[in-house]
Amino acid sequence: MYMRELSTQIDTKAWIAKLNIEDGGQKILDEKMHFHLFYIQELHVGAANILKQDALSIGADLAVPKGTILCETPHVDCILMGTRKHMQILSKKELAQPFGLKLVAKELQRFLRASKTKSYQIMGVLNANEDSFFAQSRFQTHEAIVKMETMIEEGADIIDIGGVSSRPGSEPVSEEEELKRIQPVVDAIYQQRLYEKVQFSLDSYSPLALSYALERGFGIINDITGLKNDEVCRLAAQYQAKAVIMHMQGEQKTMQNSPCYSNLFEQMESFFEERMEKAEKFGIKEIVLDVGIGFGKRLEDNLSLIHHLQHFKKFNKELLIGASRKSMIKTICASEPEERLPGTLAIHLKAYDNGASVIRCHDVKEHCQAFKVHQAILDAY
Repeated sequence: MYMRELSTQIDTKAWIAKLNIEDGGQKILDEKMHFHLFYIQELHVGAANILKQDALSIGADLAVPKGTILCETPHVDCILMGTRKHMQILSKKELAQPFGLKLVAKELQRFLRASKTKSYQIMGVLNANEDSFFAQSRFQTHEAIVKMETMIEEGADIIDIGGVSSRPGSEPVSEEEELKRIQPVVDAIYQQRLYEKVQFSLDSYSPLALSYALERGFGIINDITGLKNDEVCRLAAQYQAKAVIMHMQGEQKTMQNSPCYSNLFEQMESFFEERMEKAEKFGIKEIVLDVGIGFGKRLEDNLSLIHHLQHFKKFNKELLIGASRKSMIKTICASEPEERLPGTLAIHLKAYDNGASVIRCHDVKEHCQAFKVHQAILDAY
């Protein structure tokens, strides 16, 4: 007899299939192999006592503060823990319970419906401007074509073109100036039909620039304002483009001037719900969510978002992560942009493990290699 502990990140379906288990039991066992933790804030104390008993009765549990059983405070924070199977049972059981537990049940169901499939796309960054924070991402037209062809050879799934810097403190430019910057690159992409080899995204919230790019083979709108402009929404629907909704607190020029959140995840969740509803009203079919690392966020906010990124999987949308060479790495381990590739890879690999599926980066070759190796480890028996 020999026993070994398995990683919690294994492909459970593959391991179950390896054991040649009867078809009827495979789904049941798979649900028992996924463990969940849910942090619930401001739960009615009566609801906490009921949920605690219901959880214990099926083998799960609820961590509550002392004094909860005596109802010493009207509301409590708690942590619900159990397998996917436990959560499925509770999500049905609590629908009939009072004190707001119906809402808890519905939220559990949202989390459980989230896709469990793991795949990734590498989005390479190319800037057609002179003020991007990372100098090596800036290119003129001829150089840009060479760089894009290299990115495609290296394994990029998407190439994201930007004509305006969105770094903290950057000054906005006119729509006409932005179009002037991207026009030669977009024209070259269209003339050489590069859009047939890879997906192209425009990092913009300018209707003028977006309209020009979408008419010439681009299929993704990467909007740091999160579809704030109705005309951008209309363009996305008209061209059936995929829309990336990014969260940013404030405006890009002042977003890093003492950003503050009363409840980071709750506020971001409300923002995403509002903008997704808006997108759907305009007829936008494909939506990607971007938590906006470094956009109106403190270091602790960025780290928390990466660590608990899978919270946003409840929306059942692709999640984009873009922390490539950003200043949060400098804050952790003093380094200039040229020295931040190792930190970037660490962030992006962790974000992928926690639910990200689109990885926006400056270094395509290095990311493709790192992710292939990482995936091989996850697939190993």
